[in-house]
Amino acid sequence: MEKTSILALVISLVICLISSLLGFSHAKHGLLVVIGKVYCDTCRVEFETKLSQPINAKVHLECKNRTDERIVYSKDAVSDKLGMYSIPVEDDHEDELCEVRLIESPRNNCNEMMESWRKARVGQTRRDGVTDLTRQTNNLGFKIKPEDVDTKACVKVLEEMGFVIDGKTRMVEIPS
Repeated sequence: MEKTSILALVISLVICLISSLLGFSHAKHGLLVVIGKVYCDTCRVEFETKLSQPINAKVHLECKNRTDERIVYSKDAVSDKLGMYSIPVEDDHEDELCEVRLIESPRNNCNEMMESWRKARVGQTRRDGVTDLTRQTNNLGFKIKPEDVDTKACVKVLEEMGFVIDGKTRMVEIPS
């Protein structure tokens, strides 16, 4: 009976060891995937609110050499109707600077890139201690045309978020 228990334990340990090695091998050779979201800022406040809308825009991933800024990897993608994009990345880019940037919006009334949210840096290496193969960027956004802003709805949402709206200038102020 004792020999059977020891044999079962040894077999279990061997199975665990083999599956761990296979998992490590997959992580070492698997593609990294960059994911993110693109949205339309319907209030022109340059951050997301519950009124923001997903947008299926063109984005571009680019990795550059840190020294001479030579492009070593690039890939285009299009976000889906939920604004989500996914870009598989070949090779490891530990020594490069990688960014996803906006290229084009399909919406004529929401195609002004926000300076703060037109690009997002993303790490592209497996040697950073992160075991997940997915790398998520900050959300990227376009602003709606000023004439298309629903001011009343935006003021309401911003007030719900704790912002104060100046009645004369309609400027957003952060309460102190």
